[in-house]
Amino acid sequence: MNKDQKQQDFRRSDRIFARLAKVAGSLILVALAAVALFLIFEGVPGMLADPDTTSIFRGKSFWEYAWPLVFGTMWAAFLALLFAVPVSLGIALFITHYAPRKIANGLGYVIDLLAAVPSVVFGLWGILVLAPAVQPFYAWLFDNLHWIPFFAGERVSGTGRTILTAALVLAVMILPIITAITREIFLQTPRLHEEAAVALGATRWEMIRMAVLPFGRSGIISAAMLGLGRALGETMAVAMVLSATGAVTINLLTSNNPSTIAANIALQFPEAYGMNVNVLIATGLILFIVTFLVNAAARWIVNRRAEFSGAN
Repeated sequence: MNKDQKQQDFRRSDRIFARLAKVAGSLILVALAAVALFLIFEGVPGMLADPDTTSIFRGKSFWEYAWPLVFGTMWAAFLALLFAVPVSLGIALFITHYAPRKIANGLGYVIDLLAAVPSVVFGLWGILVLAPAVQPFYAWLFDNLHWIPFFAGERVSGTGRTILTAALVLAVMILPIITAITREIFLQTPRLHEEAAVALGATRWEMIRMAVLPFGRSGIISAAMLGLGRALGETMAVAMVLSATGAVTINLLTSNNPSTIAANIALQFPEAYGMNVNVLIATGLILFIVTFLVNAAARWIVNRRAEFSGAN
């Protein structure tokens, strides 16, 4: 086979691979469009349903029914992110800059394996282990810090199955995702930047603060948004752990807890019929829109950071 024939074969292979890559990328858009169309066509009738003839509303309008679920979803996801991000950054920094190589490799494997644990296992752990363990601590917070709105309420939960416990379970679930991504971002920090900071007399923490964290800022935001997406859509763990009443409250320690959209769909769908199914799909449409907006905002922030860094 001559040289020209080999070049033609390579070009043909490149064209085939490029076409297959375009098809694969287009399938993502097709699937996303199909999901969006299904949610719109099936969900809009639920939004327009008559409250008097739809039993799931219980005399409320659709937005009165959906608003507590939206609030609970955002509140639980925000709390989970608040707990998970600092811990994930600490673990990632420990693995990349503090731990000996053998310990770092072993800890990295453990973190990666934690991401493979099913949601049901986290739910069982939350309801059987975590909730009873933290209930005495909740009682102490309620007795001593009830003047803080987050720890206020009529009485503390006797089971520990509160929105705070659900948020802690979600934090453990999204921790591996955020840790794995930030770990890889920190490892990509240019070695010359780190050595330059050390050469100027910076301590290890000062080197991390001046060289590593600024370099990985966009990656940290991306990791946090991926974790937030997991927290927004989590179903089984929240449904098993949370004792929900559908209230809109920021109290963290009482039995009066908001529910989430995903958990509410999982709990209500088996018994739903007729227009009630459309109502649940409509709440799923809201969750779809919220998740899409969160991811779009994250992408915008990351792109702005990249353009700003490139300009400098």
